[in-house]
Amino acid sequence: MAFGISRKELLQWKRDIDQGKIALLTHYWLDDRFPDVNTVTKAGCKDIQMLSEWGKQYGLKEEWIHHRKDGYSHFDLLGEKQLEILFKEGLEDQLKSFSLLHKS
Repeated sequence: MAFGISRKELLQWKRDIDQGKIALLTHYWLDDRFPDVNTVTKAGCKDIQMLSEWGKQYGLKEEWIHHRKDGYSHFDLLGEKQLEILFKEGLEDQLKSFSLLHKS
């Protein structure tokens, strides 16, 4: 279950993807499979090859891409990897918004 983002933020993430960009969107998230995780960052791109190449620099494997028929395929970034990537991508605003700075 996702929460903590506005419709405007979600639509901007989708617009960025539609324009061929790598887009990152963090939101609160609850999933029984990951009881110690309460946020996820979705790193998406409509160009799967571009997304795969982007992910390689962070040690992400192509098979970890969540392929979506609607064109919004993405990596789900969790835990330490999420923090590392947000920091390296210069997205301190997302780290601050979700109180993730103290975890890094």
